[in-house]
Amino acid sequence: MTAAPDALVIGAGPAGLMAAEAMAAAGLRVWVAEAMPTPGRKVLMAGRSGLNLTKDEPPGAFAAAYGEAAGWLGPALAAFGPAEVMAWARGLGQDVFIGSTGRVFPVAMKASPLMRAWLARLAGRGVALRTRWRWTGFAEEALAFATPDGPVRLAPRRTILALGGASWARLGSDGAWAPWLAARGVPLAPFAPANAALAVAWSAHMAPLLGAPLKGVRLTAGDLASRGEAAITAKGLEGGGLYPLTPALRAGARLTVDLAPDLDAPALAARLGAARVSLPNRLRRALRDPARVALALEWGRPLPADPLALAHRLKALAAPAAGLRPMDEAISTAGGIRAGALDAGFGLRGLPGVWAAGEMLDWEAPTGGYLLTACLATGLHAGRAAAAA
Repeated sequence: MTAAPDALVIGAGPAGLMAAEAMAAAGLRVWVAEAMPTPGRKVLMAGRSGLNLTKDEPPGAFAAAYGEAAGWLGPALAAFGPAEVMAWARGLGQDVFIGSTGRVFPVAMKASPLMRAWLARLAGRGVALRTRWRWTGFAEEALAFATPDGPVRLAPRRTILALGGASWARLGSDGAWAPWLAARGVPLAPFAPANAALAVAWSAHMAPLLGAPLKGVRLTAGDLASRGEAAITAKGLEGGGLYPLTPALRAGARLTVDLAPDLDAPALAARLGAARVSLPNRLRRALRDPARVALALEWGRPLPADPLALAHRLKALAAPAAGLRPMDEAISTAGGIRAGALDAGFGLRGLPGVWAAGEMLDWEAPTGGYLLTACLATGLHAGRAAAAA
């Protein structure tokens, strides 16, 4: 048994690091155990394409993105919402800007400068990072780790679990913790893909469009709809416009695409023109985008010749029955520790001295800054509660 610090955080993603900082600020001696060789790998990967930190919008609209979880996440998000995320980034020397849709990014447009500054600040506050420390479960009342120096057992007074969900296992989130908590009586919701791509087996004629953006469409599944952009890829359809529909697609709803959402059916029929013109030319004239034309030919056949009937088809183009891509490819996961297993500070009711934060908790939200904000907010909330215990 190794002498334990005042507080232990397992997982060095944004939730874990925020929890560690909160406890260090309270004067506790904190260790962070991370299974991977370096911390924050999922954030660094996300940061390659800009690192969407948060979304600048009113509190009610922001909270609504979390659906049924908005109620119990509310106190954490109220204490550390979009304004606080922006101030936090600036405090790390990373100025931010707000895009036209309200999404907030660091001016540097990558995660590495922010992560370097954050890790330096944590080290300055005495937080010790233990990399290649893989948690292997419980050993009676202690926590067992496989480390480069051999097995280690710790029994700290305060432990915060921030191990992520079950997607992108190669970056450290593999969900291996779930059976260990279940065996201790912690209620868990099954993992499921969130912000996931739709699996599509394209025909050969779509090959020239692979990688092309699908813009100017309206995507619908069940009661959910989105006007965002998607991308046609070798594996299917993915992107920010599709991801908000994941809950409905996961439940079995079919995806439909309105290829001309700014036109009603009669106006689109007028643009399509007479049937004597070849179908591809009619589609090109009406849709004015190669990706939309290709999708109409891929999913709409046989397309009716009558202009109005054709317009109605193009405004409700049904995707073939297909499931989501595998969970490990999803940006995030639904499921995890149920809200009923947590007290107000995200402490585990059945495990005194243990708190949880981040994607381990049973919530989901679309991309657009909501994921990172909730991870930071829940980490801070759990860290403050643990420090006060």
